[in-house]
Amino acid sequence: MSSPVEKQPPLNTFKDPLATTLAAHDFFEREERIEVARAPGRLDVMGGNVDYTGGMVLQSLLREAVWVAAQRRTDDVIHILNPGAAQYAWETSLELRTGDLSDPAGLRLLCNKKESLRWLSYVLGALYFLKLHYGGCCAGGLNLFIVSDLPANKGVSSSAALEVATLKAASAAWGILLEGIALATAGQWVENVVVGAACGIMDQAAIVLGENNRLLPMLCQPCRPFPLVRLPTGLRFWGIDSMVPRSTTGVAYETARAAAFVGYKMICRREGLYVTPEQTSGIPRWTDTRWSGYLSNLSPSEFRSKYERWLPESLSGQEFLSREAEHVDPFTSICPDSQYPVRAAVRYAVEENLRVQMVSALLRGRLSSASLQLIGEILCQSHAAYSECGLGSEGCDELVARALRAGLPGAKMTGGGGGGVVAVLGRSGDRPAIHRIAQEYGAEHGTEPHIFEGSSDGVDTFGVHTLQLSSRRDAQ
Repeated sequence: MSSPVEKQPPLNTFKDPLATTLAAHDFFEREERIEVARAPGRLDVMGGNVDYTGGMVLQSLLREAVWVAAQRRTDDVIHILNPGAAQYAWETSLELRTGDLSDPAGLRLLCNKKESLRWLSYVLGALYFLKLHYGGCCAGGLNLFIVSDLPANKGVSSSAALEVATLKAASAAWGILLEGIALATAGQWVENVVVGAACGIMDQAAIVLGENNRLLPMLCQPCRPFPLVRLPTGLRFWGIDSMVPRSTTGVAYETARAAAFVGYKMICRREGLYVTPEQTSGIPRWTDTRWSGYLSNLSPSEFRSKYERWLPESLSGQEFLSREAEHVDPFTSICPDSQYPVRAAVRYAVEENLRVQMVSALLRGRLSSASLQLIGEILCQSHAAYSECGLGSEGCDELVARALRAGLPGAKMTGGGGGGVVAVLGRSGDRPAIHRIAQEYGAEHGTEPHIFEGSSDGVDTFGVHTLQLSSRRDAQ
């Protein structure tokens, strides 16, 4: 076990919201170390639903972030304070003991008692992960203080940011080094196993590995990052909130995800391939000898020539269950009465993977007007594919249409779909047009949407900062 890398600036060097909020609460023990981690939100430029099918994704980081400050205690009490939770009518504090971190089912039961407690599943899940995997290193309790200016339920990975920041700060307080892909995988494990969200690793990996003003290309097999992409001079992405909330525990997202695995299983059966549990994976999954369990490894040309017309456009859960012995996605279930958009979900898995690779290659080259138009068209194709999978949103469609009418190259829905934030591509000089689009959209919908602009470093680049508050006598 190695000690975390430490940075020791004074408290006032941290930008708001942490310094201001922390100063207003007498929460931590004086003269005891405080470990601070910061996890930004992410803007899904492309690939929002191929992380679970093993595709390539392209992610950017936001300026808004979640901050977690952790301090080790000598007793076994865990005291959590999140003053900002009040704005969502959530519980702002919780006190429990390390022995209460006993099993995922118990944590889900605690956090699902009331809607106002559900956010705590990401925090307690992170602490449970550390206790489960690092055992004796997690001696003593913790004081955890949480501050965020990253809006929740917008599709910009506020939940992933919360769990990753908690993992980073708490592990540092307990003297554990947790970073890189191991940290991202831990975050995915928390969502899959404790929270019960059927997410891939895209959000967590982007938040951990990303850097300011860079795009992170990553092949989700299970997590293979490629060199970061610097945007060509003058090119920018913005995010505009459609004000339609979304979640990876939503019915539409889980139906589209399940449909992809239904199609994958049907194709494997047609090819005589056995699909079996992967024995060495930290996150439960299934595999085969040809595509290694990743539907996105199927090429678009092979899909078009062999499977597209053969796969059903829609298949009921009952029909699938009568044909197949089992569903090969550990994190969704098949409802007999539901209809699954099998053909569109498989098409998205193979074609979005190609679209992401094309955009990544174009952005690494010399940007011309023709290549910018091509990137914009590819973004629009990606957006249209959401609706084919049942993940469309009228609000997002409207924002995309407004962006195109304003002369911007392209725009698309982000993340799991069904609402959330629209990513808009443009040049630096297009900022007034972006704000005008948001204002006009807001005027018709009763309130102006949040605009995500600017970027910041990911969790590992930020590192762990160590603070020590002065004694009360010194403070006086």
